[in-house]
Amino acid sequence: MGTIVLQAFITLDGVVQGGGGPDEDPEGGFELGGWATAFDEQYGSADDERIVAEWESRTEALLLGRKTYDIWAQAWGVWSEDEPGLTGELTRRYNRVPKYVASRTLSELGWKNSFLLGPEVPAAVTRLRDEIDGEIRIWGSTGLVRTLAAHDLIDEYRLFVYPLVLGTGKKLFPEGFPYVRMTLAETRPLRSGVLVNTYRRAAG
Repeated sequence: MGTIVLQAFITLDGVVQGGGGPDEDPEGGFELGGWATAFDEQYGSADDERIVAEWESRTEALLLGRKTYDIWAQAWGVWSEDEPGLTGELTRRYNRVPKYVASRTLSELGWKNSFLLGPEVPAAVTRLRDEIDGEIRIWGSTGLVRTLAAHDLIDEYRLFVYPLVLGTGKKLFPEGFPYVRMTLAETRPLRSGVLVNTYRRAAG
């Protein structure tokens, strides 16, 4: 049986939008894209890269919402697998593992090893968790996260918490997010001031 793990770069006020670059996700007029990479460049990202590499070595499948899929397919889906360092390592892994996409509008997917979940997303994800051994990773995909949380399908939340307050942008846990009770399994402070917190669903 698989474990569904959400990973996210998140600010103190809960924003997860556009951390990877200025043009990553400008939806809603968001103008602060790239906040995570800018912070990492200022304070050094070696710790972050080691942790991401460690986690992603265990990824056996990806769960993506349509918007995140579009962003990733135009990045990891086209980058060279021969890139040095973590970029090449992750490109090779993300190309290899199956990618399952929640979308009401897409009818076909161009990135290899990509599959549509179909109209009954919670049921499809439940089947995947039964069929796949290892970690099934979610990055971004706030709408999908909310849907899965409503059906108690996220086993673990791994959050890079940045000491930033943006005051605007999409939040991972917006108003109306389903009730979820968690326990803190691990916390790792980085030299940059980022806290890497791992939460698991509380029993009962």
